[in-house]
Amino acid sequence: MWKSKSSLPSDGLVKRRRILTLSVILAVIFITAFVRTYHEVTAQPVNSWSDDINVDCAVVLTGGSNRVREGLDLLARGQAKKLIISGVYRDATLREIYPLWPFYGDIREQDVALDRKSTTTYGNAQQSLPIVEAWGCRDVALITSHLHMYRAYRTFEESYPSQIQLVKYAVKSGRSEANFFEISTEVLKTMFYGLWAF
Repeated sequence: MWKSKSSLPSDGLVKRRRILTLSVILAVIFITAFVRTYHEVTAQPVNSWSDDINVDCAVVLTGGSNRVREGLDLLARGQAKKLIISGVYRDATLREIYPLWPFYGDIREQDVALDRKSTTTYGNAQQSLPIVEAWGCRDVALITSHLHMYRAYRTFEESYPSQIQLVKYAVKSGRSEANFFEISTEVLKTMFYGLWAF
């Protein structure tokens, strides 16, 4: 049956429906991606307490109190031959970063490199790679928190050549369990990195 022009939806109403439909589709896509990434981020266990590793180099990504200590422990035990601490302040010294340094005994300061240029996870990967290659490292332990590990590992995997083997060495994020806000922040960062870094 023929409808009068006045009974058809107006252009404004059609436009609003299209915007609403598009908004719902985008929201569903975002929520689906968030949930999937949430599971990927939280799936990484703390394995620094359980895994016995032996690597040429270790790269510590600064940002957590336990990370530098774990890197120095690997170096002290001979489980890593060289250590890169990536993302330190411009004028910081090793003794300022980790005051307990003198108690590590036989560690040679020339076996530790400080990357002072990095301010992001992507920067950590880009700035540590030339040092890793100069030292001739064939396998590299990546030391960061278990929540940061998924994004860090994917970023390093994309930045490093395939002949350099990356080994996950995840430490606890802090003294207490991460809350939903902290996890969600890491999830959003990971989703952003997924658009361009890996």
